[in-house]
Amino acid sequence: MTRLTHCAKEGLEDGLKEHLEEIHSRGYTILPDLLDRDAIGKMRAELEPWLRGKKMGRNDFEGLFSERVYALLAKAPSIATLIEHPSIIGLVDELLPRNYLLSAALAINVHPGETPQRFHIDDAPGGSRLLQKPREMLGVSTIWALDEFTDRNGATEVVPGSHRWPEDRVPEPSEIVQVQMAAGSVVVFAGNLLHRGGANNSESTRLAITPQYCMPWLRQIEHMVLAVPPALAARYSDRIQEMLGYNVIDPGFVGYVDGVHPKRLINPDYEGRARRGELSSS
Repeated sequence: MTRLTHCAKEGLEDGLKEHLEEIHSRGYTILPDLLDRDAIGKMRAELEPWLRGKKMGRNDFEGLFSERVYALLAKAPSIATLIEHPSIIGLVDELLPRNYLLSAALAINVHPGETPQRFHIDDAPGGSRLLQKPREMLGVSTIWALDEFTDRNGATEVVPGSHRWPEDRVPEPSEIVQVQMAAGSVVVFAGNLLHRGGANNSESTRLAITPQYCMPWLRQIEHMVLAVPPALAARYSDRIQEMLGYNVIDPGFVGYVDGVHPKRLINPDYEGRARRGELSSS
């Protein structure tokens, strides 16, 4: 197994093209040190009520020695800063079409004794499995390290180039890369890249946040408008609300509620594009 470590800071604006090229060519890229200690501490504090070591995964994939916290925007508001981080949005805007959605947002706390997951891809919920590889990515995933990812504590493992593989190809041990990165860093990868959570052979937990984005026409992994209903969605930016699903596909009207824009569930005074004189429908 190869180990890949990134620790130096770099600016996205200068490196945007390089990061995009890495995602297209090898399937992933690492952006180091985007969060400071204060931001990480705030997220930890908001997650603490759900990370008591009492509710482990229900199966080997969730992790029998791992805690998962779903519906994060209903529980930990500061996670929104990760979901709409300018560096991430800058990449996803280039990789997915307009009106893309937030497909999932969860915390994963891997405890000592956890075993490796099976290799999988993230952009194949429901019927998209009918679209066999090789194919273009249908989503983009991110994994933010709130703890350092090391060679012993369950660092994510990826298979470079596997986003271009046929459906039945299985990775050899020599093709697996372990993503080591400092706390506050993030790995961004194509939704059809083979990856897995690694084994935790350390004596401490490894906490990460994983927001995932998908095509506007693909059903989200998590039913976001139920996970984050209008009263809670109202606290977030327009961009977050749109990614949750309080939006219609532009141009068009897919996503309406009772014939009107779903933003009116959040703000009854919301005026659509037609009323603003921008387009013929809203």
